[in-house]
Amino acid sequence: MNLEQIRALDSRYHMNVYGRLPVAFVRGEGALLWDTEGKQYLDFLAGIAVMSVGHSHPKVVEAIREQAGTLTHVSNLFYTEPQAILAERLHDLLGWGKVFFSNSGAEANECALKLARRWARARGAADRSGVVVALGSFHGRTFTTLAATGQPHKHEPFAPLPAWFTYVSLNDEEALDQAVGDDTTAVMLEVVQGEGGVRLATPEYLQAARKFCEERSAALIFDEVQTGLGRTGKWFAFQHYDIAPDIVTLAKALGGGLPIGACIAREDVADAFKPGDHATTFGGGPVPCAAANAVLDVIESEGLVARAAEAGEKLIGRLSAATEGNGAVREIRGLGLLIAIELGGDWAAEIVVKALAKGLVVNNVAPNAVRLAPPLIVSDDQIEQAVEILTGILSEYGDAS
Repeated sequence: MNLEQIRALDSRYHMNVYGRLPVAFVRGEGALLWDTEGKQYLDFLAGIAVMSVGHSHPKVVEAIREQAGTLTHVSNLFYTEPQAILAERLHDLLGWGKVFFSNSGAEANECALKLARRWARARGAADRSGVVVALGSFHGRTFTTLAATGQPHKHEPFAPLPAWFTYVSLNDEEALDQAVGDDTTAVMLEVVQGEGGVRLATPEYLQAARKFCEERSAALIFDEVQTGLGRTGKWFAFQHYDIAPDIVTLAKALGGGLPIGACIAREDVADAFKPGDHATTFGGGPVPCAAANAVLDVIESEGLVARAAEAGEKLIGRLSAATEGNGAVREIRGLGLLIAIELGGDWAAEIVVKALAKGLVVNNVAPNAVRLAPPLIVSDDQIEQAVEILTGILSEYGDAS
């Protein structure tokens, strides 16, 4: 099928919830994609920070093929080896914790919020229900995780939403102090707000969150759905700051393109859940877990955590040097290979379209911010290609600023 045939089917039969770009991809390999017309693209989005080990990595493909040919699904009424192994490996990466597997980041965050409330009740605080979150955050699209998302414009079409949430400005320690009180079950934060424009929490803010949670018996939840598993140059973004949460959530990169999420909690917190408190039919199925185990193998064997740190530094450095003096660029910021170009005007959507036309896939996370999140296997040559394309486009906006 060609692009127009696919678009016609989509328009007729798919709900109109996505603002899609006019491309249909049919193949991917490493950091490259090809569309229906055979055009090649450099992928600097990785399916929104999902394809960290690249498209169609042979080890991941083989793991999926082998598991799909052996056992696809039995539900969580029974044990499966890939799930048990993956739970152990995630525990070992953190050095603590028990795991609940879900199908997505939103579900992992739902689990974290339910567990925090269950933990409060297990400690005799049944009247606690409040959750403190940061403005600019993104935690999912379910009713609860949408309510947890600190972006009011996303709330408006679905109001009223659950009213348990208090929103504070990112990096405002005083506001956080005032918000965390006797009715607080949890503080839920992203170390880097990916959907909020790649905004980094400060060490002082995260330390304050840890302190307030300990003082006031609340759970500290770090949403690492976008940042976890090497994206920022550490296995987990919070490891940059030597601060540990009580609960951490993962998804995106974990499944290598297959749907899987994980909620990992400190043992004493996790034990607040009892049989029947939480469950899922598909979460942690044999095929996604086999894929996830292969993803972890690749990240470890190919040194991709260190590569993300090195490549991210190179990409930020090259972009900064290439755009020096260009008034269209206000700031280039990020951590590892999660990077934003903040612009001097609301041109991000235009720039994304122009980049796509030149064979580079990026996306806009704000009217004035373009996000880069390439696979961790991206080469130095591919970084140079992306910088050349972006600086050429950005030069068109220098006078407009």
